[in-house]
Amino acid sequence: MAHVQITLHDLRRILLEAAGADEGVDLGGDIRATEFSDLGYDSLALMEAGSRLQREFGVQLSDESLAEATTPGALIDLVNDRLTADASA
Repeated sequence: MAHVQITLHDLRRILLEAAGADEGVDLGGDIRATEFSDLGYDSLALMEAGSRLQREFGVQLSDESLAEATTPGALIDLVNDRLTADASA
């Protein structure tokens, strides 16, 4: 079975599906190190994105871990770490 990892492209799509995008925010660039708050996403939007990540990728994310992932890069790393742990279990 192939080892699944999420990409920045996957996360952008999920963020847009979950909460759209603020006018004037460019999600097309390298946003890995940009704080979610600077991108216009609040905790509710991230909870919805986390729920979508769980459904689509089958990964369990606690509210605390979502709150600690303050950038897209951190959230991608979190999800991919969980996916790797689940695959090796």
